[in-house]
Amino acid sequence: MDFVIPVEPTAASSATAAPSSDDVFSLLRAVIDPELGADIVTLGMVPDVQISPFGAVVVTVKLTIGGCPLRAQIKKDVESRVALHPGVTDVRIEWGEMNSEERSEVMLKARWNAREHAPDTEIPQSCRVLAIASGKGGVGKSSVTVNLAAAVAAQGFTVGVLDADIWGFSVPRLLGIDEPLEALPVEGSEKPKIIPNELTVGRGLTQGTLKVVSTGFLVGEDTALMWRGLMLTKAVEQFLRDVHWGELDYLFIDMPPGTGDVQMGLARMLPRTDMLVVTTPALAAQKVAARAADMARRSFLRVSGVIENMSSFTCDHGQAYALFGEGGGQALADQIGVPLLGQVPLEPSVAAGGDAGTPVSLDGTGAAADVFRSIARRIIDDIAPPTNMAGCSARMLGMVDAALAAKDAERAAQSSES
Repeated sequence: MDFVIPVEPTAASSATAAPSSDDVFSLLRAVIDPELGADIVTLGMVPDVQISPFGAVVVTVKLTIGGCPLRAQIKKDVESRVALHPGVTDVRIEWGEMNSEERSEVMLKARWNAREHAPDTEIPQSCRVLAIASGKGGVGKSSVTVNLAAAVAAQGFTVGVLDADIWGFSVPRLLGIDEPLEALPVEGSEKPKIIPNELTVGRGLTQGTLKVVSTGFLVGEDTALMWRGLMLTKAVEQFLRDVHWGELDYLFIDMPPGTGDVQMGLARMLPRTDMLVVTTPALAAQKVAARAADMARRSFLRVSGVIENMSSFTCDHGQAYALFGEGGGQALADQIGVPLLGQVPLEPSVAAGGDAGTPVSLDGTGAAADVFRSIARRIIDDIAPPTNMAGCSARMLGMVDAALAAKDAERAAQSSES
């Protein structure tokens, strides 16, 4: 693709200076190749970046194989990360394919990175992380988190649910789990790890698993946690580092309201997080939710969509009432430039399912259940598709390991004969 410099600057580019190449490379370090466990800059997959005076950016990305199935995911991550910089007006990617020497070098870097840079958290690099956030409390964020996580797990995935709302934990009740967390010995770890509570959802071939961690499993439901900001952040860090999550396809994080210590800590520890912003139709909720999106982008997280909760109430006679106003979700999505993923109506079945510990998105009927399942399907298909671990890089890395193992065996055999 040719690099085209605009004839004249746009309004956005004239108002803000174009980024430097160092700025762009810094942004690209948040794009992780989930199969190789390192960012695409460290792996040497980005040989060149070009920037026009007006903020148009062209990133050259070399893939190990031209037809790599992760190409679409890498494209989306590169575009969304670079577009976060205020001086960027356009993002384009020029694709290339590595030669044999470059592929060998990438594999060596990946092996070295895996050995020398153990992950700071127990969350697998292949896991898609989704933070469900809002600017204020009372918008049904926890209910949205639980219903989406359950609906995704019911499609056959292993889904973690981290209740990061340390003060206002409600996930245990919403999922009907009251077992205390235990710390047990784990192979490969010098100290015991916290084992998440598990819940099987779905049926047959699409049966999946929820792995759930919350402070609600550590204290009584009526106990007030009187912790300051530093303790809150340390608690979340412990949930990420000292919990044996095991294999995960997705991790849904129920964020506390606001833009404080917990949000900043998560952005630092899990920079590959996608954020979904929850709002009600009310103008006040929309304006406050915009701050959550602003915090995410200032922390270089990708905001992937808006969910409008409590959209309207439909009575038994079929008449719909906009009890909390209307249009706030679409207005917020337009304001921050992301899609409106769905509008969840106000239905008694959602609250009843939460009180009973049976998310309506699993076996429930009605418009709310259908919307939750629709959003979950969109997450899987478009917003955060699961990582294909049978892709090009994983196969190649496996071949390298097999070849090295065979070579070691051959040397051992020769040594024993001599």
